[in-house]
Amino acid sequence: MARPATGAYGDGRRPPPPVGGGIATVERTAAGWSEGVPSRRPNGPGTVDGAGGPVDHARVSTRAVRPLPVPTATYRVQLQPDHPFAAVVEDVPHLADLGVSHLHLSPVLEAVPGSAHGYDVVDHSRVRRELGGEDGLRELSAVAGRHGLGLVVDVVPNHMAFPVPARLNRALWLLLRDGPEAETAHWFDVDWAAGDGRLLVPVLADRLGRETAAMRVADGELAYGPHRFPLRPGTETLPLPDLLDAQHYRLAWWRLGRTELNYRRFFSVSDLIAVRVEDPEVFAATHGLLLDLLAEGVVHGLRVDHPDGLADPGAYLRRLAEHTGGAWTVVEKILAPAERLPAAWPVAGTTGYDALHRLDGLFTDPEGHARLADHYREFTGAADDLGGRWRPTELRAAHEMLRGELAAELSRLVRAGLARRDADPRLRHLDLTPTALRAATTALLVRLPIYRTYPPPDTGDGARLLARAAHEARSALRLPDEAEAVDVVLRLLDEEGEFATRLAQLSGALRAKSAEDTAFYRYAPLLSATEVGGDPDRPAVGLAEFHEYCTRQRRDRPHGQTVLTTHDTKRSGDVRAALAVLTECPDRWRRLLAEVAGTPAGPDAAATAPDPHTVWTGWQTAYGLGVPDRDRLAGALLKAAREAKLHTTWTEPDTLHEEMIERFVDKSLCGQGFDEVTALAEELAPHVRAGALGRQLLHLTMPGVPDLYQGTEDAYRALVDPDNRAPHRVRPAGDPPGERRALTRTALRLRRERPEWFDERGDYRPLYADGPGAEHCVAFTRAGAVVSVATRLSLRLAEAGGWRDTTLTLPDGRWTDLLVTEEPVPELAGSVTLAELTRRAPVALLVRR
Repeated sequence: MARPATGAYGDGRRPPPPVGGGIATVERTAAGWSEGVPSRRPNGPGTVDGAGGPVDHARVSTRAVRPLPVPTATYRVQLQPDHPFAAVVEDVPHLADLGVSHLHLSPVLEAVPGSAHGYDVVDHSRVRRELGGEDGLRELSAVAGRHGLGLVVDVVPNHMAFPVPARLNRALWLLLRDGPEAETAHWFDVDWAAGDGRLLVPVLADRLGRETAAMRVADGELAYGPHRFPLRPGTETLPLPDLLDAQHYRLAWWRLGRTELNYRRFFSVSDLIAVRVEDPEVFAATHGLLLDLLAEGVVHGLRVDHPDGLADPGAYLRRLAEHTGGAWTVVEKILAPAERLPAAWPVAGTTGYDALHRLDGLFTDPEGHARLADHYREFTGAADDLGGRWRPTELRAAHEMLRGELAAELSRLVRAGLARRDADPRLRHLDLTPTALRAATTALLVRLPIYRTYPPPDTGDGARLLARAAHEARSALRLPDEAEAVDVVLRLLDEEGEFATRLAQLSGALRAKSAEDTAFYRYAPLLSATEVGGDPDRPAVGLAEFHEYCTRQRRDRPHGQTVLTTHDTKRSGDVRAALAVLTECPDRWRRLLAEVAGTPAGPDAAATAPDPHTVWTGWQTAYGLGVPDRDRLAGALLKAAREAKLHTTWTEPDTLHEEMIERFVDKSLCGQGFDEVTALAEELAPHVRAGALGRQLLHLTMPGVPDLYQGTEDAYRALVDPDNRAPHRVRPAGDPPGERRALTRTALRLRRERPEWFDERGDYRPLYADGPGAEHCVAFTRAGAVVSVATRLSLRLAEAGGWRDTTLTLPDGRWTDLLVTEEPVPELAGSVTLAELTRRAPVALLVRR
């Protein structure tokens, strides 16, 4: 049997080290980063290296050294074979000129060959050779250091690749060969009992009986197409049927992965097998190299990918902080709008989706969004639970996911609950049935509005939101025994045992797959609102809410990241800025659709266009992208249709429907209809500019560490991956800077030169305008030395007559706008009119003289 999923960090109650320190023996000077003495490190993940030798799990570097500086701004680089370390080296001077303090690298460890993202790690003991290997990473660090830049790297603790061929992952290879007795068996979360002692490997194109003819034994391995699997010692000469039965794994039709999979994975991705990093030996083996690179000063900070998949994220983060000495670390934690990061987590903060929600929401008109949603329902005729209303759509998607892609995970959770029932006389006497337990667990899971709950001391908002979900679950269940079973589920969660751990892990996967990867594609009144960490039903954020968030962020997590665009955003910040303006003119959008799409319910609709939902989504996508790029639009719409799972899916594609989408892109989106989109784009261009520049300025000056995604220092319109993950080369510093780049460089350099104005030392104070246009001005001061001013909802402002006599009273002193390039630069003081302040641009960055 696999070891139980438990946290492994002592009592987990020692005070966390201060965030922002570090373990590297380096010091930032005027000359850049000085390097420390390299340390020896143990063989990594199973070094299980090429020779299969033992792993020195015990040693992880923890030497005490000088603290590293906290980043003032990071720049995210997507590494891939076509854009390796050497390409980034060439960009270093330009990024230093831009004003960032750190490069933020996607995963650097050995991954599946050709991987465009690197999250499919196969060997934790090596820096990825396709990127240039460890020598290439060290060279990048050295060059960056000479230009005053540090490195932040992406850590992937939750999963590894289940690669093709399997031998690429040595730790997994040993598991497949030796089963529960493998030296790496404790690396992976396998329910051996559910598989009758075998690991289900759902890779066959068809049922086993139809695929055995394609299998053979070659070079001591079992071969099936490109797959290679190890053979259990002593079984090499058996006839094929007996050989297959004798292995510690069971090759099976890929469809069985939905219901019979018995290993934990990343969400519903079967070729990413989860890792039990809560085991101290596994932690040491999977983190040793990165920790040594931190200790040597090659790396200076960490971004932790998807901690919610772990058994106990808080315990993991405390162990990580202990071994890094508190190096600057942020976590990819997706917070619901009403949720807070657990206070006990020793991290700088999140990777910034919570800030993205506030920034986008500030430029979204609530009344216009409601009207746009009405137009969407009228146009599509969508049923409430199939895109017509957000909450019913979200609930239906969650139920579908637990019956489908995550059915195996739900079954394993129910088995864990029944095992606990059988072991506890108090629970046995309740006569809890498997059906009631499944129903109660399902009802609770689909109503939990956050990714997951956490065990003490990290409970945070989870207990309150769990209680609310339980109340809703009881009300929804019709049978008394099922409603009563909700209380049993709550008792099991209080025990913090296997059931509680697995429910939390399944909860995160369910939230991601049902909301972000399904319901977000079904409910589409405003595509910019369907973003990670957002609320598609209520996307707008008012001035008071924005300022309250910034005040809290500066107080609680002043060094957490903020973002506008990432490698995972479904649309880049500029695309979302264009789309948000539609909430200021919902009737104008309705007229555009009437012009380009006609009446979707007309007699020829089936022959000329796909379903109305795709038509609506397609035209918003084309407008947001701004160019009739056939391949990019078709790729985004096909992905959206498959994720929505209304007419076609990834696993059961409807060829006719997908061909119809392609024709729609060719004949409509990239045809004459795009002229109407261009006309609308030109009409709204000044307001899109105001929203885009406003977001950028606020992002760069609000509390937190701004993370710029590659290319977003300039105008950057990209759709969902892989469109937004293409290799990117930074423009030379000598190129004439555009408006966006000039703003970005000015703000970043100011942050780098005066970090004390923007971190916890510099307070945050909202400034409120007076006059008829007051609600359209968002302004704040940092440290009493900087004032940021942005124009929000500028189309509504223009329709109301403009700023008129709206004024903003500046703090005492004389101020100049750093974004003004004309000479002489005017000085400002006291009460200034917004009309004059925003005459040249819809934003202003003022500094006290």
